[in-house]
Amino acid sequence: MAVDHQTHTSAQYDEVIAECKDIFYKKMKDYGSAWRILRTTSLTDQIFIKANRIKTLEQKGASKVGEGIRPEYIGIINYCIMALVQLELGESSEIEMPMEKGVSLYDKYAKIAKGLMENKNHDYGEAWRDMRMSSYTDLILMKILRIKQIEDNSGKTLISEGIDANYLDMLNYSVFAMIKLNGH
Repeated sequence: MAVDHQTHTSAQYDEVIAECKDIFYKKMKDYGSAWRILRTTSLTDQIFIKANRIKTLEQKGASKVGEGIRPEYIGIINYCIMALVQLELGESSEIEMPMEKGVSLYDKYAKIAKGLMENKNHDYGEAWRDMRMSSYTDLILMKILRIKQIEDNSGKTLISEGIDANYLDMLNYSVFAMIKLNGH
């Protein structure tokens, strides 16, 4: 019997997002919406730190602080969603956000990212499953450099996709990595 890879991928994607959303929710319970103070440039830098740590762990094969690659990918996913929320809401001195709104916006951007993944997955035939883990890291780092360049150009591009598309791609690369780390 043939396996419906797209349905299987959809369920695996949802499983990863549920794990990440649970952490986002718990951190919002602990810290509120303090992350709203961060500019998107700061969120980009946080993603860079996480992706760079993943690359270092991949190259060295060991961690001195006892945390592996999984928490870093979870952080990238959550920071990408925070950045997308910040792009939508803009900078504001009003950083307080009710939990319900934070979760609703999280769900909104997770759904947009999943829709993008499904469309690309359809066109590319699940090529991501044959990629090496290091490729996800390198692609995320490349996307970060692109975002930094766009940010340095005051958000303007001549022909390229915008900052939001790059955040969505990094989120999806991180979900793919998590699916593979989960042994699927």
